[in-house]
Amino acid sequence: MASVLGGLALGGSAVLGAAGQATAPSLDLSGYRVSFDDEFKTFDISAQGPDGVWKAHTPWHGDFGDAAFGDPGPGGPFSLTAQGLAITATRQPDGKWVSGLICSVDKDGAGQHGFSQQYGYFEMEAMLPSGPGTWPAFWLIGTDKTSSAAEIDVIEYYGSFTKYFHTTEHVWVNGSNKLLRTRMVEVPAGSLSSGYNKFGVLITPQMTSFYLNRHEYWRTPTPPEYRQPMYILANLALGGGWPIAGLTSPQVMRIGYIRVYQKLSAPKD
Repeated sequence: MASVLGGLALGGSAVLGAAGQATAPSLDLSGYRVSFDDEFKTFDISAQGPDGVWKAHTPWHGDFGDAAFGDPGPGGPFSLTAQGLAITATRQPDGKWVSGLICSVDKDGAGQHGFSQQYGYFEMEAMLPSGPGTWPAFWLIGTDKTSSAAEIDVIEYYGSFTKYFHTTEHVWVNGSNKLLRTRMVEVPAGSLSSGYNKFGVLITPQMTSFYLNRHEYWRTPTPPEYRQPMYILANLALGGGWPIAGLTSPQVMRIGYIRVYQKLSAPKD
């Protein structure tokens, strides 16, 4: 995940109307089956794994941003509500912030436990905080990091800018971008924090397509590095290059569900 507000020229911009309704037709999933579905009716997050559907840290055990990612448990950042999962960022008595991240695998490489999938449609329904300095995201990482790291940031939202979110494609090699494509998407101001919206990506061997409320707003040719199983991360980070000094505590990201669909017939490379 990287701050990309300055990257508009790399991918251009898209403008979506009320409730994220673009002019493109709605996504058709009739040829797909649900392969992963968590509506967060039960709590299934472990600190490091391998147990639990979700793990509370990145598989490379690295935090990022201006808040540490806390473990589940009393006083932790995770709670269940009638609407699903709440990830809460709070300022501690010492002035430092603690927030939360969930990941669908416990580690990179051999011996990995958890969910990943090659190709298909990945979707999160969520209501995002809009406090200046909040940095919620929904993203995917490729399981194979032998020669590069494949990353798809389905949504990064900077709470200081309530009319926009970002979608970014990365392929990292030795810490540098071999591939960087980004799209800044304009939405009605405040619409991502006033209600739930669906953020999704459909990966096929040929194309990678992005959706808001199941309406397409961007598609790109699928790079070779995306033709592998991808695992899921969602988090409420802070900062991302923007100050958090004026941010009030707490800030909450609400996730209604995270769901993945797999094509009934195997895609052809």
